[in-house]
This record gives sequence, structure tokens and C-alpha cells, in this order.
Amino acid sequence: MPKFLRPQLAEIFQLCLKMVVNEEMGESWRHLALEIIVTTAETAPAMVRKVVGSFIGDVVKACLQMMTDIDEEEDWSVNDEPEEEDSDSNAVVAESALDRLACGLGGKTVFPHIMQLTPTMLQSEDWKHRHAALMAISASGEGCHKQMEPFLQQVMDGVINYIKDPHPRVRYACCNAIGQMSTDFAPVFEKKFHAHVVPGLLLLLDDTANPRVQAHAGAALVNFSEDCPKNIFVPYLPEIMGKLESVLKTKFNELVEKRNKLVLEQIVTTIASVADTAEDNFIEHYDKFMPCLKYIIANANTADMRLLRGKTIECVSLIGLAVGAEKFSADASEVMQLLLSSQVKGEEMPEDDPQMSYMISAWARICKILGSGFAPYLPLVMDPVMKTASMKPEVALLDNEELTGVEEETDDWQFVQLGEQQNFGIKTAGLEDKATACQMLVCYARELKEHFAEYTEQVVKLMVPMLKFYFHDGVRTAAAESLPFLLECAKIKGPAYLQEMWAFILPELLKAIDAEPENDVLAELLASLARCIELLGKDCLGVSGLEEMVGLLDKTLAEHFKRQEERASKRAGGEEDYDEGVEEQLEDEDDEDVYILSKVGDVIHAMFSTHREGFLPAFEKLLPYFTRLLEQNRPWSDLQWGLCIFDDLIEYTGGTSQKYQEVFLARLMGCVSNAQPEVRQAAAYGCGVLGQCGGPGYAQIASQAVPLLVEVIQQQDSRQPENINPTENAISAVTKILKFNGSACNLDQILPVWFSWLPVTEDVDEAPYVYGFLADLVESNNPHILGDNNANLPRIVAIIAEAIAVEVIPKDAPERQRLCRIVKEIQGNGPVFEACVHNLSEPQKKALQEILSAS
Repeated sequence: MPKFLRPQLAEIFQLCLKMVVNEEMGESWRHLALEIIVTTAETAPAMVRKVVGSFIGDVVKACLQMMTDIDEEEDWSVNDEPEEEDSDSNAVVAESALDRLACGLGGKTVFPHIMQLTPTMLQSEDWKHRHAALMAISASGEGCHKQMEPFLQQVMDGVINYIKDPHPRVRYACCNAIGQMSTDFAPVFEKKFHAHVVPGLLLLLDDTANPRVQAHAGAALVNFSEDCPKNIFVPYLPEIMGKLESVLKTKFNELVEKRNKLVLEQIVTTIASVADTAEDNFIEHYDKFMPCLKYIIANANTADMRLLRGKTIECVSLIGLAVGAEKFSADASEVMQLLLSSQVKGEEMPEDDPQMSYMISAWARICKILGSGFAPYLPLVMDPVMKTASMKPEVALLDNEELTGVEEETDDWQFVQLGEQQNFGIKTAGLEDKATACQMLVCYARELKEHFAEYTEQVVKLMVPMLKFYFHDGVRTAAAESLPFLLECAKIKGPAYLQEMWAFILPELLKAIDAEPENDVLAELLASLARCIELLGKDCLGVSGLEEMVGLLDKTLAEHFKRQEERASKRAGGEEDYDEGVEEQLEDEDDEDVYILSKVGDVIHAMFSTHREGFLPAFEKLLPYFTRLLEQNRPWSDLQWGLCIFDDLIEYTGGTSQKYQEVFLARLMGCVSNAQPEVRQAAAYGCGVLGQCGGPGYAQIASQAVPLLVEVIQQQDSRQPENINPTENAISAVTKILKFNGSACNLDQILPVWFSWLPVTEDVDEAPYVYGFLADLVESNNPHILGDNNANLPRIVAIIAEAIAVEVIPKDAPERQRLCRIVKEIQGNGPVFEACVHNLSEPQKKALQEILSAS
């Protein structure tokens, strides 16, 4: 429809804009005119940018002017139970419109007008203009992200000054802007502005004369702490915790004396967020907060305290997760009893009681802390969780006449028009709680394993039908995620029970994959299928299931290429309004497709790892698609995932894969030096499995790969952050070739060079191969590694010390034990060992002490 309006679009925008700025016109007409502008911008952004782009500055200006239309309320800043903002007020409608415009049209179109108009408003003597400017910065951050980020310093120089504004509503808006930017620009914002933001928000936490400002400062601190790097946040912890402890005590006393709870509700949430970021650094503050929080849970029992109690429950469980089982276990039983006491005998909480969703999430966190120790509580928590997860939403079918007036009275319903006369409605209240409960069941199954076995049948009967619960993506995602965990739980009941459960799951899972309309949920469904296959092993799909799975992968890959072609067509002129904004949208679609392709790769990996050569007949049906991924003109992401699939072919079928080498081998070798790090990494890994798994038939090819890998490893920038993983994969690949398939390689020539590349410090998957080979060479007294008269021993010790210090080798890995034995053997010669240790760094010396004292 918007495209149909193209010839008249300028006239429509002109008319609507006149209505929006006409303050004598009724508000509902002004809002309707603004909605026409915004909806058109959302549904046909490229056309709007191209045809009526010159109007956008006036639209933004009109929104900002409407945002100044705020009522003076004398008690606004001290109201302990503020009413929700009127969604039909000019200020709220305009703020929402600005947010939608920024997201719809993009920052390149909207942000210049924000930058041009807000500075003057910020300098205004009228607090309403300053308030509007700050709220506009908050509203536009998400949509203008790319354009605003280079100007963050300039924006923050303007915003931060208003933390001390004389008007409380401006200070509130300043908190709002800081909180929103903390989220929209994390972690860059936190890294750049922590020195201004933390002291500023702590200052406002003392604004006791204006509780709403005080509470909003706490909310902004939540936004800031959520994504703040731990190393930046922890130095502020004593100051933050001192302030939060002081506010908690003051507001707790106010609760007892005056029943005021607005700030207290926010402070417990802020404490929870701070603990979540601080993790084990919170331990020293634990005892200052836990008694008061437990007291609130035990005594906030009246109806008006439900939200406070719910948030305190959340806070206690997040603190427990932060400090860990050792510290929390002393309180865990008492906390669980307090939560379970809410479930009074025979009495059920009202459906609108906010405590239930908080409790369901808290139980799952405590389950994660206690592990199998949570099992005794399962009989007490499962009923309410299952009830919430089983909730069936109310739906209605109304004609247009019935719908009139209903929408205004029912905020918790959403309606979709079906045809010209009918409207489908769903009551959205409770859907989030349902999704949360489903996710908590996933947590129980994942954490408790065999202790959850007796519940698997009822949970799987709930989850499988919800693979098609199209009212909420989160429910379908949780249902998909739960299936492999439920199967793992059921293993203890024996193969017959497991097979029966899988027979119930598989057909519905395959149907759900076929019917799923949302890409992010489809990716989770494919990932679930892959994990189930890995868990159950060979032949778990059966003949018909395998055939159906191959059909689904065929369909998914065909759509992948079709959508790529459609986007290429738009880029080549098929989209008449093509511009940078359209390109950004197409890039987002590219990313979605790549994510699904990666999950297709997971399914192929699962099949090869469990079936090996037995998967080849099915693989051959999909081979044309996989071959196409390697073509020269493909995007680098296609190349990356195509190589990963052929890496799996080599790794799990060994020499049999030579049958297909005409398809992939030249491309694999050529991609070792690809400009894209992800492609290089996939190619390097492939060369490694050629050496490790390919057998004698690949010996000559493997030796030809070595100089290609050496060239990549020895590039000047090979250890830069973006290149380090491909480089370490290449080092590992050379290692595997030399160790497993080096018959055609000149070891005398390569080993000294190989030794010069150590240590490897980043790739925990590949490091054991490298250090295992180092141990082989040292234990066999290889002269290239030990050097003349063992001259290289100090370097060998330094390499081992660094590997241990950076924890690149898992503690239970046999390679680590071998390295420890080598160090202990060298330690036996005191003077030599002292010379080896002399030049080590302190972390390296500490690492050696750790392994030497371990046994």
C-alpha cells in the first residue's frame, strides 16, 4: 500500500505535518496524522527517504515540540505510587514516534536533526524543553546507533551536566538518557564515561527529597552495571556498595514507618544487578545485605508489598549466583523455605500476583547454585512452574463492529486483522510468564540431569506441542532448547524408555522445523536437532527420519541461495529506492541467513560425528549445495561454513573423503591465505584434519599445505587480536601434519621454525595438540627442540609456564600432566632449573609453583 501512495506521498506528508503542528486541532487528529507519517516511514523507509526526505527535519522538530507538552505536577517527584504515563499524551506519543522514526528511517536520516535541534533546547530556561531534549536523546539512540556512536563524547558532554539540573524532572530525564545510552552503546559507553557516570548517579542516589529521581538513578545504575566490563566496575564497588547499603537502610526504615516502597523496590533491583556484575567480588559485601533482604521476604506479606517481595526474591537469588554455592549454601535452605512458604497449604496465588514469575526464576537460579542439592525441592516447585508453563492464552475472533472501543479498554490484548471484516485477538498478559516458566524447566533439566528423570515425561508432553506455539517466540525457543536436555535426563530410565520418548519428539521436531516462520527460532530448532542426534548416536533418525531431515536441509539451503539472489537483485537495481538504509537492512538479512547456515552446519557435524561413512549417501544428496558454497563469487560467510562442512567430511570419514577431493581440495588449500580471518581459520583447521585423519593418501597434499600455513603464521600481523585464532589453528594444523601424516615433510627443516612459534595462548581446543607434540619431542630428546647441550631448556620451561599461566590447557588434560612431568624432571637439576626460572614473569613463576606443588 505505501508504494501505491508514492505519487501523492509529498502531498500526504505535507498535509499530515500541518495537522501535527496545529496546536488548535484536537489531539487525537494530531496523533493520527503523526501515526500516518511514522507508519509509512516504518513500512517503506527507502521510499520515504528518497521522495519526502526533505520533510524529516520538520517531522523531528514537530515531535520535539510535542514532547514539551508536559503537565506541571507539584507532587510528581515525591509520589510513592506514580501512575503509569498516559500513553495518549502528546509527550508520550511524540517520544514513541521519534523512537520509531529513528529505527525505521535510520540514523543517517534522523540523527543530524537531533544533533541540530537538541542543543538549543538543552540551553532553554524552560525545564520542559530541557526535559524533551534529553528524552529525545534517549529515544533516538537505538535507531541512530551507528551515527551517534562517533559523537558520544559530544552528546555526553551535553547530557552529564543536567545531572545537577535544578528541576527534578530534568534530572530524571538525565538519568533516563544515561541509562538508555548505557544499554544502546555498551560496552563502549561504560569504558569511556565511567568516571563521570558512576559519581553522578551516586550523587542522585542521595536525592532523598525527590524519591522518583532517586529511584531512576538506581535504574540507570542497573543499565550501566549490566554491560560494564568487570575490570572497570570492580574498583568502584566499595563506593557503590556503601551508597546502596546506606540507601537500603534508610528506605527500609521508611517502609516500616511510612509504608513508602518506590525507592526500595528499585534499590533491591540495583543491588542484584551490581552483584551480577561483581560476581565473587560481592562476597565481602554479602553479610551486609542478606539479613535485611531475607527479612523483607519473610515479612512483606501484604498485597501492596507483592512487587517489593518479588524483586527482593530476585535480588537474593542473583546474589547467590554471584557469590557461588560455598558462600550462599548457609542461607540457601532458609531462602527456599521462605519462598515455599508463599505456597500456603491449598492456597494459590492470584493470577496477577507478580511474585510468581520472580519465584519461578529464583528457583531456577538456586537450582543452578545448588546443582543436585536442589533435587529435594523439586516436588514443591514443579507444580507452580508447570501450571505457569501450561497456561493457555485467551483468544477471540471479533468483527469490526465488536472491535470498536474494545482496543482502548483492553491494553493487554493484541489484535490482527483477518481479511476486511474479522479480527483475531490474543490476551498477551501472562505470555512472558509462560515463556519464563518454560525456560526454567530447561534450566532444571540441564542442571539436575538424572535427578529430573521422573519429571521428563510430563515435561516432554508439555514442551513438544509448544514447538508450534506461534503466539510467542520465546516459548517455542525454550521448547526446542529443552529437548536434548530432557533426553539426557531420561537416559537413566533405560534405552527402551529413551527410544519411546525420542519417537514422540522426532516427528514433531521435524514438522516444527518445516513450518517455523521466524529465522531465530528456526536456528534454535536446528541446533536442538543437532544436539539430539549427538546425544542419541547412530541410526537414531531411522530411514524415514533421515529422509525427512535431508528434505528439510535441502529446503533450507535452497531458500538460503534464493534469498541471496533476491538481495543481490535489489543491490543491482531491482529496488528503485535502494540506498544505504536499504543496504543496512539487507546486511541484517545476510546475518540471519548466515546464522541459519551455521546451524545447518551443526546438523551435518552431528550426523558425521555419529554416523561417519554411513552418512555419505545422504550427504551426497546435499553435495551440490555444499559445493556451491565454495564457489569463487560466494560471500565469505558461505565459504567459511562450506569449508567447515568439508572439514567434518575429512575428519569423520578419513581417507574415504578422497572420493570428493575434486570438489573441495583446491578451494581448501587456496583459502589458507584468504583475507577473511574466519575463512582462514576454517581452511587451516581443514589442513589439520587432512594431516590427523586423512591417512597416507593425503600425505603428499598435507606436506604441500605446510608452506602455505607457514606463510600465514609468519605474517607480521598474524598475532593481532583479529588474526590470533586463525594463526593458532594454522600452528595446530602444521603440528597435526607433522605428528600424524608427516612422511612427506622434512622435519629437520620445519621443527626449528615450528618451535619458534610457541607458545600458543588463545585456542583451548587446539592447544592440547600443540603441547602434546611438544611433550613428544622433549621426551624423545629431539635435538631441534632441546638444542645443543640442552640450551633450549629455559625456553621450553618459559613456554610451559606461559601455557599454564593463561590456562590454555584444561586442568584435566593429559597433555598438561605430561608438561608437569617435564618441568619436575628439569627441577631435579637444581642449578639448571634455577637458570630456567630466573627470567620468568611473576604470573609464569606462580603457574610453575602451582603445578609443582600439585603433587
